[in-house]
Amino acid sequence: MSTTNSLTVDDLGSAAQRERRKRILDATYDLARDGGFDAVQMRAVADSAEVALGTLYRYFPSKIHLLVSALAREFERSEATFREVTIPGDTAAERVIYVMKRTTRGLQGDPKLTEALTRAFMFADASVAAEIHTVGMLLTSMLTRAMHPDDTHEPTDRDVAIARVIGDVWLSALVAWVTGRSTAAETGAHLETAVGLLLRD
Repeated sequence: MSTTNSLTVDDLGSAAQRERRKRILDATYDLARDGGFDAVQMRAVADSAEVALGTLYRYFPSKIHLLVSALAREFERSEATFREVTIPGDTAAERVIYVMKRTTRGLQGDPKLTEALTRAFMFADASVAAEIHTVGMLLTSMLTRAMHPDDTHEPTDRDVAIARVIGDVWLSALVAWVTGRSTAAETGAHLETAVGLLLRD
């Protein structure tokens, strides 16, 4: 494994290592909720998580790796939640819009945290490709599941392509909201338009 990648849960062999990773991400969330992107400093994260700074860098090579991994955990939680409920809506478009709006409202309810996570995603370069890929795969999985809630349905290549485009629009809409270029209502309307165009019945 490249040393430029973050250590994922699957990379960690012991419960203690997984717990250490969780503490690091929890500390990151707390700092971001209080002060946004600028408050997430590696030394502050290490101190809050009670790990050595060198240990933190072994788990997450940079602040951007750390925050994009935190964004991935947000989407992991959302995906797990939607796996346990029946997503309302008679059409694929209605179900996808429901999932996107509910997740977006959750993110917008914690603006400093969302600002930190979204800015990290915007600033990510090629060294964070693995973490960005994880975020994209989680989004794709969440959206294709909303499109076809029947567990026996295997997403087609077209389903995946549509989900990826919707995911790109979603992240772009979050960036616009974080940077003050759109309101929460405008963000929701933009998402509805995109989904309506891509998932016409």
